Amino acid sequence: MGRKPHPPFPPREYDKMNNNVLDVHTFLDHRPIGRQQKTVVFLGLLILMLDGFDTMMMGFVAPALIQDWGIDRSDLGPLMMSGIVGLSIGSLLAGPLADRFGRRWVIIVAVTLVGLFCLACAFTHNLHALTATRFLTGVGLGATMPNITTLLAECAPLRRRSLIVTSAWCGFGFGGALCGLVSEHLIQLYSWRAVFVTGGALPLLLVLALLVWLPESLRYRIQRNQSHERIVAATNALIPGSADSSTHFVNSELEATEETIRGPAALLNRRYRLGTLTIWLAMFMGFFHLYFLSNWLPLAASAAGMTYSQAATLGIILQVGGAIGNFTVGLKMDRFEPNRVVSIMFAGCAVFTLLIALSSSSFAAMGTLVFLLGYVLMSANAGCFALGAGHYPTPIRATGVSWVFGIGRVGAILGAGSGAIIMGWGWTITDMFTLLAVPVMTAALAIHLKRRALGKTIPAVAS
Repeated sequence: MGRKPHPPFPPREYDKMNNNVLDVHTFLDHRPIGRQQKTVVFLGLLILMLDGFDTMMMGFVAPALIQDWGIDRSDLGPLMMSGIVGLSIGSLLAGPLADRFGRRWVIIVAVTLVGLFCLACAFTHNLHALTATRFLTGVGLGATMPNITTLLAECAPLRRRSLIVTSAWCGFGFGGALCGLVSEHLIQLYSWRAVFVTGGALPLLLVLALLVWLPESLRYRIQRNQSHERIVAATNALIPGSADSSTHFVNSELEATEETIRGPAALLNRRYRLGTLTIWLAMFMGFFHLYFLSNWLPLAASAAGMTYSQAATLGIILQVGGAIGNFTVGLKMDRFEPNRVVSIMFAGCAVFTLLIALSSSSFAAMGTLVFLLGYVLMSANAGCFALGAGHYPTPIRATGVSWVFGIGRVGAILGAGSGAIIMGWGWTITDMFTLLAVPVMTAALAIHLKRRALGKTIPAVAS
């Protein structure tokens, strides 16, 4: 695996030279990560942890819900898909809104909606009402995830962009694992409704912290031509003493790309088309695989004869492996060629999926392989987020990242929905995992194609 080449380092005080011109695209790249950047990463970690908790809860709540309401497993298909449909719609809508109104306020409003509608889920009394409230919760989640990814990418130095983006995504895996641990105890002590109360109250508490400490993207401020005083203040909040009233701000990223098209149409122009389509395909397949597992692995394991505790443990193991993978893939992508790293991770998914299909009779073997599968699968998906954040310039970055999420959610919808159909057919775990090797191998080939074509097409901002 070849090392990723780095551009030559400019003089450390380049920003204050050249007639006091500060290039917002480069001035963070060779400086230590500051306090505000660390704060954004920490808040992003918390946001994604709660998102992981809320996204994964249905997989853990489903067995108790079936028992309480006396419904069949196959009846859960619309409920499982409703949240993911909301995620897809929220992702597709929120990116253009964030490119127009800013990342900060879209994130804060979205987290508020997640908390309110998740609380509403706890007070439903039939499957139709719960399906509707899960859909609305999904809209909020869909607006949150791509925009915190965009904000993280825009506050990060290029040399550490992948690590910062994927490190925050550790929170998603830990949140999903925490949901598994907490759900089991809450359901035993109270009922499945207590899981929704917890998942709704925590985001509303987080909103208070976001109002105080979450900053707006400096790149976005300059791209939207905000007042010079506000830009100077925002710059000094990032790096104290780096700008004053005489500083002239430029963004060489915009000058290099010369973008005139805005909105989703810009994602398919000649500069970005190949990368857009290959990342979309990879995310579609990766999320198909992930949401199939997240929603149906506990039920499939229970149907195979495992206890509820063992089935829930497999779901937790999947999320823990993913959280560790999310952190380490960023290190690999910043050190080596990022497309190759993501492609190898997807290929690893295919290998471990097939091994699970051959080892499904042993809980110990299956638990080990599920951990390894979670590691490579969520590494690959988080890697696609980082590829998307680096592929587009500031004016269309939130749109680009949100559409990567949105297309991925379409795969998630099909993954969750096909799980309901396959469970109704009575397929075994072996049959299911054999099928799941196909989409992740397709994803590996898509990212490999993107890497091979890099030298033959006009490069994007940072593919």
